[in-house]
Amino acid sequence: MALILLVDDDPHIAEVVEFSLKAAGFQVVVAGDGEVALELFKAQDPDLVILDIGLPKQDGLWVCRQIRQISRAPIIFLSARDEEVDKVLGLTIGGDDYVTKPFSPRELTARALAILRRGQDPAAGQSLKIGDLKLDLESYETFWGTEKVELTATEFKLLKTLCQRPRKVFTRDELLALVYPGTAVSDRTIDSHILHVRKKFQKVGAPDPIQTQHGLGYCLRP
Repeated sequence: MALILLVDDDPHIAEVVEFSLKAAGFQVVVAGDGEVALELFKAQDPDLVILDIGLPKQDGLWVCRQIRQISRAPIIFLSARDEEVDKVLGLTIGGDDYVTKPFSPRELTARALAILRRGQDPAAGQSLKIGDLKLDLESYETFWGTEKVELTATEFKLLKTLCQRPRKVFTRDELLALVYPGTAVSDRTIDSHILHVRKKFQKVGAPDPIQTQHGLGYCLRP
């Protein structure tokens, strides 16, 4: 039974979402501010975090940055704002999904289920290796040579998709369908994830693993 950390300072929203998640079979722990959320994360090691951005003391973006220093656990952001720049920022710093308030608790629960299913890879114990690039499908770790590249679960899924068919050029819609099955998100979400993957490879001195095919989409760089 997966454990979800739910972080929201609105008691009514937290209660409704907690009920929906528990009805779907999840265990749930709840925090009302950013500092408590980080303490609970370190103590409980949840499988997924549902994280409101507008929190007292330390906001959700701060919490996400702290979590990403120690874990790749999936994070779904909640926000009352619907500005595209806010979505891109949340996804760029390590979020896996973004839900705007008001929202349906059933939809949020479905998104949590979809993200956790993506983490249950049937190829556990195997790896993908192309040149100096290696993806460990059991530990969800990415390496360029001996350098470890810290990717989120969604970023790993995206790069794995490209590696599994290295000669194919994927359109944004194809990548969305494979990385976010059954979930409606903007095609710019893929651009944001790819930008973040590129920056992380650059950070360890590795070349860009993804090639843009203008007017078509993306593929693994030869």
